Amino acid sequence: MKFALITGATGAIGKKISHMLASKGYQLYLHYNSNENTALALKNDLTNQFSINVALVSADLSKPEGPQFLLDQICDPLDVLVYNCGAAHYGLLTDFTEQSIRETMQLHLLSAITVSKGLIPSMVQKKSGKLIMISSVWGEVGAACETVYSAAKGGLNAFVKALSKEVAPSHIQVNCVSPGVISTPMLDQFSEEEKQALAEDIPAGRFGKPEEVAHAVEFLISNKSDYISGHILSINGSWFT
Repeated sequence: MKFALITGATGAIGKKISHMLASKGYQLYLHYNSNENTALALKNDLTNQFSINVALVSADLSKPEGPQFLLDQICDPLDVLVYNCGAAHYGLLTDFTEQSIRETMQLHLLSAITVSKGLIPSMVQKKSGKLIMISSVWGEVGAACETVYSAAKGGLNAFVKALSKEVAPSHIQVNCVSPGVISTPMLDQFSEEEKQALAEDIPAGRFGKPEEVAHAVEFLISNKSDYISGHILSINGSWFT
């Protein structure tokens, strides 16, 4: 029996990853922050489709106490962690408050480090494990008006590369999936004209799909990727190569 934790499970990408892991027979811990009704609906959907156990765990990972609160709800040694967070803040750096800077760094970087730290000992004991971080193209190339988010995701990429070296002797793989523009509700803040112009700027001519991110995670949790670690897997339609 294998166990997996997906953070941000109620988002568009998180749902697709949850369905993929459920289809593989994983027993799931699904994390959410405030979308309890969505989380309950997802749990019911998965338990009705697959013969698995699903536990809902709630924590605000934008707060320093969030990671430990989450870890305290995990009762089984995990085989897979998918750290996935979808929140992004747009605006000039000079318009960011100190609180929003701290919360962005906490959510996208510091909590990922702390959650990983809490889960690694049992993986080391088993001599196996997969840690997948959902990063962003902006963590690779940076973006104006998303400076703090870019910094957090860039730090996450560096963390993955460093941690992969530490845990490789224990047969644990640590990797990043780095999406470009994916069709999720995060795009709702843009007008149709803005979205069309953005799609035209992507060589593939379209936005990515949440299931395409899940396909990448599917490969990285499989034994086909056992010799791949510390890798940033970009999914961006050749937008940035």
